[in-house]
Amino acid sequence: MVGFLLIITLIILTLPIITLLFTVVKSRRRRSNSVGFFHPYTNDGGGGERVLWCAVKGIQELSPELDCVVYTGDHDASPESLTARAIDRFGVQLVKSPKVVHLHKRKWIEDTTYPRFTMIGQSLGSVYLSWEALCKLVPVYYFDTSGYAFTYPVARIFGCKVICYTHYPTISLDMLSRVNSRTSMYNNDSLVAKSVLLSHCKVIYYTIFSWLYGIVGSCAHLVMANSSWTRAHIVKLWGIPDRIYRVYPPCDTSGLQVLPLERPAIPPKFISVAQFRPEKAHGLQLEAFALVIKNLDSALPMPKLQFVGSCRNEADEMRLQKLKDQAIELKVDGHVEFYKNVTYRNLVQLLGAAIAGLHAMTDEHFGISIVEYMAAGAIPIAHNSAGPKMDIVLTEDGKKVGFLAEDVEEYKDAMLQVIRMSESERLEMAEAARQRAGKFSEQRFYQDYKTVVQPILCHSKKK
Repeated sequence: MVGFLLIITLIILTLPIITLLFTVVKSRRRRSNSVGFFHPYTNDGGGGERVLWCAVKGIQELSPELDCVVYTGDHDASPESLTARAIDRFGVQLVKSPKVVHLHKRKWIEDTTYPRFTMIGQSLGSVYLSWEALCKLVPVYYFDTSGYAFTYPVARIFGCKVICYTHYPTISLDMLSRVNSRTSMYNNDSLVAKSVLLSHCKVIYYTIFSWLYGIVGSCAHLVMANSSWTRAHIVKLWGIPDRIYRVYPPCDTSGLQVLPLERPAIPPKFISVAQFRPEKAHGLQLEAFALVIKNLDSALPMPKLQFVGSCRNEADEMRLQKLKDQAIELKVDGHVEFYKNVTYRNLVQLLGAAIAGLHAMTDEHFGISIVEYMAAGAIPIAHNSAGPKMDIVLTEDGKKVGFLAEDVEEYKDAMLQVIRMSESERLEMAEAARQRAGKFSEQRFYQDYKTVVQPILCHSKKK
């Protein structure tokens, strides 16, 4: 079983690489003096897209002579529309519009294409997608901002310097541990978790995949990890600690810190900002909110929960609809609002009216939306793991900045604590949270990002 999987994997990996070797000579002749940003979903609306635009802007400021090119699978994307999107959705003003290379094989990285063996399927699919990208335009620097490590050997074959910003390891030691312990989660089907045999097979699959992931990841010349948790896992998996740096992602703190800390007393609003993806655990938040309504003191005002997020594809649209149906089933639909693909301006308005922000993903690598809650003056209630636990929801000058929770009951208790706070207590915690959020500002990102990237740019210029 193991040998068969390994042979098939190596064959699939080898075929496009052999073909690529025949195109390298031609492609090098038409090398573009550019940085190619591999970001197939330029309309995902999440923290990864913010990093993309800030990374583009940072390169434009560091090396104006380099063209910035975005490889995207969004066929309606144009230099003008992407520039406008960077401003409208994230408040990022690019120095100039990026060039665009359209990709037509994005279906090979869709999770719906691989009902089983999704990780290896998407990873190998990214090889084909990067092949298409680099056959169309070969940059001097290949910059992956979406976490497709299996594309790095392909970029190396084309002679590119490989830079990446890693938001989340495709596989982690925690994932292996959960499969071993037969814990059911979004990335470990309950059917597998209940079966000793299937769990054993999945451990073998994950072990092989982690080995391959380590090989391809080590092909990067420069790696930026978005948190202490991510860096620790990437160092163990890729084995290139001297090339891996922690660079916190750019968070909109300056624009949000001007919002008044005082909030409308009625209704108290909780906000949840995240893409409508399974790992974001929106259902858990909704269940906790339903318990809040059930256990709320009669003298306290009825709260409202606002879900704000983006949908990348039809699967995300279906998740959003299921969430709406769940709100009806829990009989809280009259107190829950849904906002899809909102503009940056509207997001700021929503954040400015919320007393607290929810985030429930287990092992969230960092959590940009958590920092945005804090900067806006909304008390964070985040999962007690990874980025939120290690980097963000810590004390500031000895003062508590928010809450960490792990299950429905703990989220319910934290939400009730916020509702029951006096105004002075809430303002004190919100002020401490806002102060801590300043450590993850967009300005801090540019400072650290340029410090890390500049040496590799200067080294190539000297050559």
